[in-house]
Amino acid sequence: MDMEKVTTEQQLSRWAQLIQNRLESGQSIKEFCRTNGVSKATYYYWQKKVSEAKCTVVEEVKEPKIEVPSGWMQLASKPVYPAKATLEIKINGCNVTVNTETDLELLKKVCQVLMSL
Repeated sequence: MDMEKVTTEQQLSRWAQLIQNRLESGQSIKEFCRTNGVSKATYYYWQKKVSEAKCTVVEEVKEPKIEVPSGWMQLASKPVYPAKATLEIKINGCNVTVNTETDLELLKKVCQVLMSL
């Protein structure tokens, strides 16, 4: 890492802390600049740089890169749905399997027919 990049990162870190302190203190930008001996232009410059740096970090976090080992294929997972509850009815040696979607009137008629056998 070159010295220029280190220095810029240190300044970004320093200004991020200064801006955070100003926000927490409730000081106006004008008061902050006067107290710290910096121009408003310098303050706004570093505020923009800090904001841009934070956005870059957030973008990097949002888009993790997943590496797939060679020879492997990445598959999308299918959603798992719970199995429908079923009921098996045995009448006179006949089996009838029903679930929650079975028409009740039809089931009633089938049971009546099977019971009459």
